[in-house]
Amino acid sequence: MPFPPSPWHLTGDMVVSLWRVPAGDLPPWPLPGVVRPWVVRRRATLLTFWVDYRPGGVLAYREFLIALAVRHGRRIAGSTVAAWVDDERSLAGGRALWGIPKELGEIMLSADGRGSRGVLTADGVPPVRVTYRDVLRLPFRLPGRAHLIQQLPDGTECSVPMRISGRPAFGRSRVTTGCGTPLSVLARHKPLLSFAVHDFRGMAGS
Repeated sequence: MPFPPSPWHLTGDMVVSLWRVPAGDLPPWPLPGVVRPWVVRRRATLLTFWVDYRPGGVLAYREFLIALAVRHGRRIAGSTVAAWVDDERSLAGGRALWGIPKELGEIMLSADGRGSRGVLTADGVPPVRVTYRDVLRLPFRLPGRAHLIQQLPDGTECSVPMRISGRPAFGRSRVTTGCGTPLSVLARHKPLLSFAVHDFRGMAGS
């Protein structure tokens, strides 16, 4: 499946939640050999992303992604442990360019003036639902940077720089899903922090 070359310039809206969960509750997600989970006081940090990538970027699609905070040498980075998209080009490009383990799913996202809802349905997992509501919107744009450490299909390490600029808003969210699967870790805990990034412009890769 043809896909755009790296980097990808993307635009849209996203909802991000930060979770602190007992390290023993982590599913057996595979990680690159050069990283290990970042654990503080026996708790690991997860980030979930519901993203509506809109026309104006190289691709328009929807995504639900889970990243685990990891130690990479002396640095803290992220590593994507699970992701679903509703676009085959995004799936093929994410895997081939950066080793992001994307799967196909149906993702419904809807928004009103202050919040949004999302539903993921995919083979092998129960439906995952999110509700989010803005509480405090900031009246300016903020930039941010991060990087992911992934493993390419040939086993080599891949560092994926990420840049984003958008209008942030702090809010409240709730994620529900079924039991007995790796994603049930989200149902057993509540996010420590949730926020939206509205009208973002971002770049993935280099």
